[in-house]
Amino acid sequence: MVITPVHYIVAPLIAAFAIPLLTKIHKDAARIVPGIVLFYNVVISFFLMNHIAEHGMISETLAGWEAPWGINLVVTPFTGFLATMVSILGFIIWLYGYRFKRTLKGGEVKFYEILQMMMIAGSIGIIITGDIFNMFVFIEIVGISAFSLTAFYRSRDGAEAGFKYLLIGGFASAFLLLGILIIYTQTGTLNMAQIAERMPEVPQQMKIIALVFFLVALGIEAEMFPLNGWAPDAYSQAPSPTSATFAAVVSVAGVYALIRVVFTMFDVEGVNNYLMVMGFVTMLIAEIAAISQKNLKRMLAYSSIGQVGLILISFGIGSNLAVFGALFLMLNHSVIKSLLFMAGSYFIYNTDDKRITALNGIHKKLPIVSFFFALGSLAIIGFPPFSGFWSKFYILISAANEKYIFLIIGILLVTIIELTYYLRVVGRIYFAKEEEGEPASHRPSINALVAMSSLALFIIVIGVYPDLIMPHIQNAADALLDKTNYIQQILSVKN
Repeated sequence: MVITPVHYIVAPLIAAFAIPLLTKIHKDAARIVPGIVLFYNVVISFFLMNHIAEHGMISETLAGWEAPWGINLVVTPFTGFLATMVSILGFIIWLYGYRFKRTLKGGEVKFYEILQMMMIAGSIGIIITGDIFNMFVFIEIVGISAFSLTAFYRSRDGAEAGFKYLLIGGFASAFLLLGILIIYTQTGTLNMAQIAERMPEVPQQMKIIALVFFLVALGIEAEMFPLNGWAPDAYSQAPSPTSATFAAVVSVAGVYALIRVVFTMFDVEGVNNYLMVMGFVTMLIAEIAAISQKNLKRMLAYSSIGQVGLILISFGIGSNLAVFGALFLMLNHSVIKSLLFMAGSYFIYNTDDKRITALNGIHKKLPIVSFFFALGSLAIIGFPPFSGFWSKFYILISAANEKYIFLIIGILLVTIIELTYYLRVVGRIYFAKEEEGEPASHRPSINALVAMSSLALFIIVIGVYPDLIMPHIQNAADALLDKTNYIQQILSVKN
């Protein structure tokens, strides 16, 4: 069997549709099948990345129609890096969530796993598609799955969060379709490489109008202020493994879509400055909101939005080093924030309370989970020798190289804010007087410990030996910035 990029999408989608049938054969199929499929996606990732290293970009066209007329899936060092990251983290999150709550009934497990499969398939589809309309289709798949998972527990707060997400997502869909319509009428194509090739011929006014529609629509998906009102509620109300998926997978796909459109399709002057300004505003407001939160998951949600803001700042700077730092931060954010949501979920599971005040002295009940949360907190702040230090370091260096002193000051001030609220939580975990009560009744299972340990190991190993991952990130940054090569290869590659 020949492994191709289409397997990335087809395997989880087939699994999603097959789960209801397979559960009639084996009651645990709904829990087991997603793990098998996600592990297969990890294998695909390494196979395709090895192929790229030896032979260059992969462009697979579907139904026999060559690009730009047919639909094509593109795996470059950039998209391959992100798809690999999403696949590995998707598998680790599945491993963590396997029997996370044994109280869930069979129908609930089946429904949950189907939606998780669709969300991961859609996220990878967003990353590897070379067609702007199919990017819209995959965004819709992710959106429908995310709306449903946000309201999974059918509580009043969950229903409200899901409806808010659905409403704002509906606006995003409408704006994205309008942007696609304008682009198609002006260029006569939906292939992103050919759109980029023809964009210089499009009147400036039409380019700006289309770009505004794209920035609004994809800004919602990327959690950019002021379009991110759905995110804190969605993160805090969704099942705990899904919260990790939002941070590690969905936000990555949303940022990718925004960056791909800005860096590849459009050539409008000043858009990088827009990314810097909006990224800075997103980061600042989110971090200020995080420090005032009393709910642990909402604090982590605002922290995630703040990290996305810093990623957008770095992409806005636009230099090779800045893009390198942005991609490094995307990787670190996905890994570290997954660990924080995983550890935080066991705190909530054992206290039945999402308030930070409920964590007083909990390290005595959950020592390993407390260690993981403390490790993640230090890493996300940027303490050496953890992996989070290096991404923030390179972003600061890139800002210094471009003489953006105000950005450096702002990032350092925000780091102080992060330091304040994360150490406040860690202080409660380790140094506050222990709340009276029974011992922890929901200790992490072996699979959850393996999942969290693998993320913790990454944070420590990459922090000490960053050269292990840096060449892959540099190749990804080079591929994103080499717009001309992307266009030429897509329009010339034949199956």
